Amino acid sequence: MKNWAENITWNPSEIAYPISEEEIQQIVLRAANDRKKIRVIGTGHSFSALCKTDDVLVSLDKFQGLVSSNKDKIQAVVKAGTKLNYLGDLLFEQGMGMENLGDIDVQSIAGTISTGTHGTGTQFGSISTQVIALRFVNGQGEIINCSETENRALFKATQVSMGVMGIITQITLQCVPLYKLRLNIGVTPMGDVLSNLQKHLDKNRNFEFYWMPYTEKLVTKTSNIVENAEVDKVNFFNYWSEYVVENYAFKIICEYARWFPSQNRAVSRLTAKLITEVEKTTYSHKIYATQRLVKFREMEYNIPAEAYLEVWKEVVKTINNGKFNIHFPIENRWVKGDDILMSPAYKRDSAYIACHVYKNKDCQPYFKALEDIFRAYEGRPHWGKMNTLGPIDVAAIYPEFPTFLKHRAEQDPDNIFISPYLQQLLGVE
Repeated sequence: MKNWAENITWNPSEIAYPISEEEIQQIVLRAANDRKKIRVIGTGHSFSALCKTDDVLVSLDKFQGLVSSNKDKIQAVVKAGTKLNYLGDLLFEQGMGMENLGDIDVQSIAGTISTGTHGTGTQFGSISTQVIALRFVNGQGEIINCSETENRALFKATQVSMGVMGIITQITLQCVPLYKLRLNIGVTPMGDVLSNLQKHLDKNRNFEFYWMPYTEKLVTKTSNIVENAEVDKVNFFNYWSEYVVENYAFKIICEYARWFPSQNRAVSRLTAKLITEVEKTTYSHKIYATQRLVKFREMEYNIPAEAYLEVWKEVVKTINNGKFNIHFPIENRWVKGDDILMSPAYKRDSAYIACHVYKNKDCQPYFKALEDIFRAYEGRPHWGKMNTLGPIDVAAIYPEFPTFLKHRAEQDPDNIFISPYLQQLLGVE
């Protein structure tokens, strides 16, 4: 087995594809009886070793779909293995949409919330904040329900839990009425964006930017609701820019930069020149995500929003010193704070900085240098991305970490859902 990025490989002794909650329950009970460990995989889009196990791997690929919907309350109950792109279509049929989404839509909804995945927009929390109820099978084979109104303390520990409470089976989402977005992609001088950053954040529903290393240009992406606009038909220019250039042309560029490391600066500048302005209008679930065919390694850290400009200056300075042969863009996004115990945005409005390296290149020195910067500003990693944290580090940046561990021990006293990676991260034996 390997994850999407192909940086993690493993050989489980068993792979299970349950089609019902009852089957999931039986898998857990059998593993408990046989003293085996379980990890769950959605699409394998985590860059960390969350899915890795030598024992039982449970895939929820055959456990997808809409369980029920309440159009009056604009809520939907979905099976945990439902992929985000499929979920978008299911909600569309109900006249609903997710309030906000990230820029990848191939993950399962359970994996998405369990790692604290997010989109961008200062008025929106991570995707986990759109969850109002959860149902899961714990380490003793019990079916547990928790929500904002039932077992709330456990719910807050389970909304972002890295799969250590049990196997999530159902997720209740608070949705919003169907809406359209107009996406604008442009290239802007870095100084102009940074000097007017708060205006960009306040003016736009969703705002983010990418920096091409060694350049003075930023690729900005904004999306805003449009009420009566017509949905765009497939546009060859947009298709060429968003799909062909961002994937196939970029793949060739990445390979060239790998074989000729001295050309990374030139490659980054060339990539910046190839990016063209795009405008597109369609339904929200078709706007947020972009197709990613070029594989990479990723590290992403959350930092307090008020520290962003200072952190960003250090990041740019470190990269411009030229010690790293990198050319992949760096993504910058903003998220509203929440009250979820292990959410990177816990109790603080946040900025996220995501760093990428082409999959066939060494990422460790580069990631280490930037991780040192992030951690100096109380940075917290995205749980599905690469990091070097241990339990002492986690305890230092998450004030409710002991509470989280208490809930975990109650739900999984025999540590069925704890792998070697999670032992190293959380300090659970």
